[in-house]
Amino acid sequence: MGTVRVTTRPIDAPASLLPLLDPARPLLFVRRGEGVAGFGEALRLEFHGPDRIREAADAWRRIVADAEIDDPVRLSGSGLIAFGAFTFAPESDRPSVLVVPRVTVGLRDGVAWVTRVDDADDRIAARPLGAEYRIPLRPGELSPDGYREAVAEAVRRILAGRLDKVVLARDLAGHLPEGADLRRVLVDLALGYPDTWTFAVDGLIGSSPETLVRVNHGTVTARVLAGSAARGMDAASDHAAALTLATSTKDLDEHRYAVQSVLGALREHARGVVASEMPFALKLPNLWHLASDVEGTLADGSGSLDLVAALHPTAAVAGHPTEAALAQIAELEHLDRRRYGGPVGWVDAHGDGKWAIALRSAEIGADGTVTAYAGAGIVADSDPERELAETRLKFRPIVEAFA
Repeated sequence: MGTVRVTTRPIDAPASLLPLLDPARPLLFVRRGEGVAGFGEALRLEFHGPDRIREAADAWRRIVADAEIDDPVRLSGSGLIAFGAFTFAPESDRPSVLVVPRVTVGLRDGVAWVTRVDDADDRIAARPLGAEYRIPLRPGELSPDGYREAVAEAVRRILAGRLDKVVLARDLAGHLPEGADLRRVLVDLALGYPDTWTFAVDGLIGSSPETLVRVNHGTVTARVLAGSAARGMDAASDHAAALTLATSTKDLDEHRYAVQSVLGALREHARGVVASEMPFALKLPNLWHLASDVEGTLADGSGSLDLVAALHPTAAVAGHPTEAALAQIAELEHLDRRRYGGPVGWVDAHGDGKWAIALRSAEIGADGTVTAYAGAGIVADSDPERELAETRLKFRPIVEAFA
């Protein structure tokens, strides 16, 4: 790969990162308007198989060790950075990738910077959005009836004692018009869901409410989501929906499995790892979620990619116990999740990074195909019709952004 030469300089803060993006191949990871945007590819690494994330972590360490980095900004995310997106399952037909942009623009706490690799002279400027378009997303490989049947069978297997929880997903499909500007979708997601991570990496786009892991100067944090309910139509019904969720035995059980899986994985690498004493109701424009925040301090020199490898897949996207849940997903879903439910985010030269779970997302194919995914956690008292309705709610952000 050779030596990578990286130069970072402070710049005047742009009004928004989104208009700067490549309309066809955006690279983005932002929340509340702050984050990083990438342009072009200085390096692209692909990984496959069960050790794909660990191999990416090792490859990144080698790149960093050989790099020449001039970074007076010295913020998490400045200097050398790679965007990443990893498949949910090792046998997926999509690659897992790390992409080092030729140019990165970052914005954090009012400080902005530009990072250039190997003296890249790409001109970065806001461009008007392309023509509007609207595309419907229709049932894909797993139909609504097929999903109900999969949920019913999962409940039977849970009651038979084969596992405690399994997350089952289904898909929707559509097709982009030629020359579609993907920034239009990202703008809708970022403005409509500002408290989520809006991302675009290698054709994977979405807005995820779930933080898989963040590492910043030795501090490790995560936000675990599991258990959800539709928002109410007015203030009274909305409050009632949140209260019902917070006291639901089904949702609390589902949430507990997810928190336990994150705590168990992080405690192998960090000390003082603790979670919120009780889950809280997180309000999003379309849903209430049960949420717990987790925090600890790194104890073994791991970077964010090492923690991603340790955490994925969590019970929030797979189930409990993990191996039993993954086996049931393979048997019952009959589809390739690709990078839905996988880690998406970025890592810098210090190993710091921010990684979300790729939820509320869609994969854009080279031929313009759009495949969106949504899932629900299935436990012993799950009802197929209610779980199907939950996936409809979770599809809403991505469906509305395209339509």
